[in-house]
Amino acid sequence: MALRILPFRQYSEHDVVNLYSVIDSDVCDSTVASDSALGDAGVFVKVSAGNFDADPVTYQDRTYLGKTDYPFIGNEAMYPEVNLKITGSSSGETPFGLTLYQTAKHDENGEKLLYHPEKANELQAMLPGQAVPVLTRGIVTLAQTAFDGPANSYTPGNGIIASDNTVGKITGSSAVDRHTSGVFGHVLGTGTRSNVGITTDQFSGDYIVVSFDCN
Repeated sequence: MALRILPFRQYSEHDVVNLYSVIDSDVCDSTVASDSALGDAGVFVKVSAGNFDADPVTYQDRTYLGKTDYPFIGNEAMYPEVNLKITGSSSGETPFGLTLYQTAKHDENGEKLLYHPEKANELQAMLPGQAVPVLTRGIVTLAQTAFDGPANSYTPGNGIIASDNTVGKITGSSAVDRHTSGVFGHVLGTGTRSNVGITTDQFSGDYIVVSFDCN
């Protein structure tokens, strides 16, 4: 389960939307792999299903639950899933926002987070089908796995746009005007985190700090 955003961030909870879950094919299936899927935390997303006339939650038949076809149970569709969906934004699109939590099935030991809700909370992870908090505006620090190209190619003050190489990532733009097509934020600065001592820094490597507004 990958974290593409570093701890330093500034935002208001009023700019966080908790209505959408990632589509099933985007869910992080791996455990601690970096940059594994569109279920990572720190993915720029768009709305892929936004029908508010549909039931907010429906029950699905998911193998994630394990065996559900025991006699006399009556219905194998027992896994709750939020129907409103998001997926990674693509080139030329203005994202809806940035995922603050990851969506994951297992912890680093391969254990189902379904059975360990306290561990899911510690990992800031949502289960498949649960609504993911999406930040629509704020300042965040992005790890190398969240953007294309080296950090030193991102000039402070220049704009950011959705990447034309990798869905869900961003790239830099020489344009700085928010009215320029595709520009939805700016680079505030860049840097590099290094390991100190014998402890491995989970967030070591290049990073960029960006300010964005998808509203």
